[in-house]
Amino acid sequence: MEHAGEISAPKQERIRDDISDQIVEIVARIAAEEGAHKVTVKKIITELGVTNRVFYNRFANIDEVLRIVYRNAIVNMRENIKPEFHDRASFEQFCIDTAVDVLMQTYDVKMQFRRYIFEHDSLTEENRVWWYGKIKKYYQYALEQGFAKKVDADALCYAIWCFCRGYYADAVSRQLSREEAVRYFTFGFTCLLNGVVA
Repeated sequence: MEHAGEISAPKQERIRDDISDQIVEIVARIAAEEGAHKVTVKKIITELGVTNRVFYNRFANIDEVLRIVYRNAIVNMRENIKPEFHDRASFEQFCIDTAVDVLMQTYDVKMQFRRYIFEHDSLTEENRVWWYGKIKKYYQYALEQGFAKKVDADALCYAIWCFCRGYYADAVSRQLSREEAVRYFTFGFTCLLNGVVA
């Protein structure tokens, strides 16, 4: 997306300031409203009323900013997890609610980034490892409380990851409505969860 011939500052000289934050905010908004593939340096500098140099003194290219926006979205999803449960029923509801909440946030992000993310998603492995850790932690809790059957924890983590990731990709590629996505996902995830419940 960076135009041939653009001169950018060496990486070690990049500026990080309020303008950097404004650029990230602008890119996040354009991605949300139009899709990540519609983000251009021209749109950013026009909105800020600055020159190309202001952008390239802070970022190497658009991809660098999009990675920041995408990472921020992932971090936001993680921070919104609220483990509020005290018995079997509330724990099971927490699992379903968390899965659906992440689906909705992922759906929105993937729709914004659908022409970008499948080519640039180097955060996938780091994200998978993070979710494996969370799933294992909650599975161990359910096991200790007698809520869950004894199963292969690694296989369970991988199955949940594949189910969720595959579902997100299909729902986004076919552009299901949010209502359809939630209905089908909730049904499928509940079936998967019921296979683990003691």
